[in-house]
Amino acid sequence: ERDGYQVARFATGREGLEGILDNPPDLVILDLNLPDLDGLGVCRELRETPAVADLPIIILTARVTESDRVLGLDLGADDYLTKPYQEVDLVEKVSELLDLPLVPGRQD
Repeated sequence: ERDGYQVARFATGREGLEGILDNPPDLVILDLNLPDLDGLGVCRELRETPAVADLPIIILTARVTESDRVLGLDLGADDYLTKPYQEVDLVEKVSELLDLPLVPGRQD
């Protein structure tokens, strides 16, 4: 939000999936540890839904194993970033996926 992006937050995987399908955003930042439907399930369902199948997805998670990273990318995530992370790295990934210039002067 500090960089000018509009952000919608959802508490559960199912709520997020419904929100995305009702009002598709330009990009999804997805945690894997979500209640009721984990982030991998959300990613899978988004990729299987034609209306949002091409939506850029960044997985942002505390899961740091290589197998988790490979699984997330195999399910269709465009990028995978682990916590803790640098805000500038996330903003850079968002900018790349949306093909936008970085906000000048930011050095967080």
